[in-house]
Amino acid sequence: METRPIYDPGFATDHVLVGGTWMKTTGSLDLTDPSDGRFLARIARGRAPDIDAAVAAARNALEGPWGQMTATDRGRCLSRLGHLVADRIDWLAEMEARDVGKPLSQARADAAALARYLEFYGGAADKVMGETIPYQAGYTVYTLREPHGVTGHIVPWNYPMQIIGRSVGAALAMGNACVLKPAEEACLTALAFARLAQEAGLPDGALNVVPGLGEEAGAALSAHPDVDHLSFTGSVPVGARVQGSAAQNIVPVTLELGGKSPQLVFEDADLERALPFLVNAGIQNAGQTCSAASRILVHASRLEQVARAMASAYEDLNVGPALSDPRVGPVISTRQKDIIESFLAKADPDHVIARGVLSDTAPSSGHYVLPTLLTGMRADHVLARDEIFGPVQVVLPFETEEEAISIANDTDYGLVAGVWTESGARQMRLAKALKAGQVFLNNYGAGGGVELPFGGVGKSGHGREKGFEALYGFSQLKTVAAHHG
Repeated sequence: METRPIYDPGFATDHVLVGGTWMKTTGSLDLTDPSDGRFLARIARGRAPDIDAAVAAARNALEGPWGQMTATDRGRCLSRLGHLVADRIDWLAEMEARDVGKPLSQARADAAALARYLEFYGGAADKVMGETIPYQAGYTVYTLREPHGVTGHIVPWNYPMQIIGRSVGAALAMGNACVLKPAEEACLTALAFARLAQEAGLPDGALNVVPGLGEEAGAALSAHPDVDHLSFTGSVPVGARVQGSAAQNIVPVTLELGGKSPQLVFEDADLERALPFLVNAGIQNAGQTCSAASRILVHASRLEQVARAMASAYEDLNVGPALSDPRVGPVISTRQKDIIESFLAKADPDHVIARGVLSDTAPSSGHYVLPTLLTGMRADHVLARDEIFGPVQVVLPFETEEEAISIANDTDYGLVAGVWTESGARQMRLAKALKAGQVFLNNYGAGGGVELPFGGVGKSGHGREKGFEALYGFSQLKTVAAHHG
């Protein structure tokens, strides 16, 4: 192993932040660069005592300057943090690219999105209002939106900056004090975010960060009796455990879990317009995206045309080291690579119609999986139903609108769906019929959409992030009824 980090982010990474103080823990974990498998940095291995201290610090912050701060001042603090992030996009992007394996341009977009979340929630902090309710004579009734208190945030490795922005940003805007447990596979930008938050003037204890293993720090946070709300993004099995732990304390949970999202291409679709969305939504971040469009449903009359166009696009996909800014970078780990390849082993050779191309500069020690386009299989094939979390897409035919809806909804998940058709009536029918938290008509993703509520149905989870809905989720409603005669 290297005796010094290949990449130095400019601060000690093997600390936890508790109550405004960076502290060493009794153990540590090593991060590796997915692009070459080499040692990247050493992080703290937080455990239950560190979580206890972080939760206590968050509770103290609510009783101190943070809890007494006005909504306007909270917003100003978040806005300052957003400006600091915006000034350091290149620094954060390189850190994220090395940590996650994400192509540099995608990491830069994530850093810009983090700044945008903070700007949005900074501006919204003093604009979440209650209402007055007409009631019986002699009463004045109104509602208040108040923070839950201490909120726990368990953030995955695939989009650390974006998910911190939409989760922690919204929680802080509402006046909660946060304990953040970033993923053990990639958490450098979470630590950098915390340092920038201190620079922005966030009071001590308002944000606490404890890296560590999910089964140690994550389990301790999700089961902690003094946490008032939990936010988790990750896999379905772990999400179920988090919800089960929270249930023991009767604590609400926001869950954003997996997906097997479809894009439906009808006979009147504008293929030239649709093609970039059909491909990019499946291979972005090497397919390690909950909302990845891994199923492409195509009207039978255009199946061959769409498959041929997508295959041609796939053959131009270059796969390589993150900092070379390829179309597709490595996956996060050898474990994730093995999972994806085990799925691909279940495909017949004639199902594969195109693959990306590995760059000559890609180290053999990196975690590379070639983007793979499949067709010719049944809609109930495991590759067409289960979340793979890799750069794999399946093209499936349908004959009628009803069949398209049936195939699209025949999954345990319901996160995102896309519809490509020029028929306005069909667009409206599909928007209502598809079981998904977001439906995009003649687009997919709407450019990220900081303002757009995001979340799923079924095993994709429950609760909503992004936009004002996230602020409502990170608050609780109090009704006040005054009898004055």
